Amino acid sequence: MSLRSGPRTLARANGSIFGTIRRISGINAVRTYANGTSNGKEDTTHFGYKTVKKEDKEKLVGDVFSSVASSYDVMNDAMSLGIHRLWKSHFINRLDAGMRPGSNRALDFLDVAGGTGDIAFGLLEHAQKKYNDTSSTMTVADINPDMLREGEKRYLNTKWNDGSDRVKFLVQNGEIMDQIEDNSKDVYTIAFGIRNFTNIQAGLNTAYRVLRPGGIFACLEFSQVENPALDYIYQAYSFSLLPLMGQLIADDRESYQYLVESIRKFPKQEEFKGMIEKAGFYVPEKGYENLTFGVASIHIGVKL
Repeated sequence: MSLRSGPRTLARANGSIFGTIRRISGINAVRTYANGTSNGKEDTTHFGYKTVKKEDKEKLVGDVFSSVASSYDVMNDAMSLGIHRLWKSHFINRLDAGMRPGSNRALDFLDVAGGTGDIAFGLLEHAQKKYNDTSSTMTVADINPDMLREGEKRYLNTKWNDGSDRVKFLVQNGEIMDQIEDNSKDVYTIAFGIRNFTNIQAGLNTAYRVLRPGGIFACLEFSQVENPALDYIYQAYSFSLLPLMGQLIADDRESYQYLVESIRKFPKQEEFKGMIEKAGFYVPEKGYENLTFGVASIHIGVKL
């Protein structure tokens, strides 16, 4: 499924999101940049299917990911039947980001909720292989120190650990990002992380803040299957087998139960697209690409 910009295809079968978006100009977008602050009327939110105080959710989510940090890839394998690896590869290839030959400035990447580093390292690998980009920088941010430590361990055994200081790891709340300056990043990626935010809109607003004009927001997230029959099968698998697999694989049924429930609580594709637009981004028509019948989706926004 393609993403389109006006009459022109934004991401054709063999095209790239990054290359085409960099050429977009003269588009007037209506920006309704919300500040993401609470109206004071609601002090609760969801933690899976549970209702909890907003100030408690961060710790509860943190406990889940501290519990699964060492088996995070196994968890994603269970939740997607291993297909998450193909989704991530497609996500990176379709984004197609990298410092183009002849450019006089390296790119600044920000991978949020990127603790284990698989998206970050994949982006750097793609940029080097396709564009010989060995200059662009990567900041990996995650609110959970345990997840971030997993990424740092992996980093030590990669070629990116070459003394150049191109890759940095930061413990950061994705809704605030107080160590990331305004208009300082070219590409903001987040994979399977934004549904765990307490205030998703605040996270999107922050993404808009930290990106430079022309910067790209790219999100890969579990989503909603649109075909009712397929959705019934998927839900039966998710709610019946995944918590049991969590018990068997990681001796942690409750964390897997939360992760399944968090997918169902995440906004549907069109609603999430509207939230990206509300943050101020230009969203190319249709704005998202469903993967595997909508089990996951890629969403794109551009800061004009």
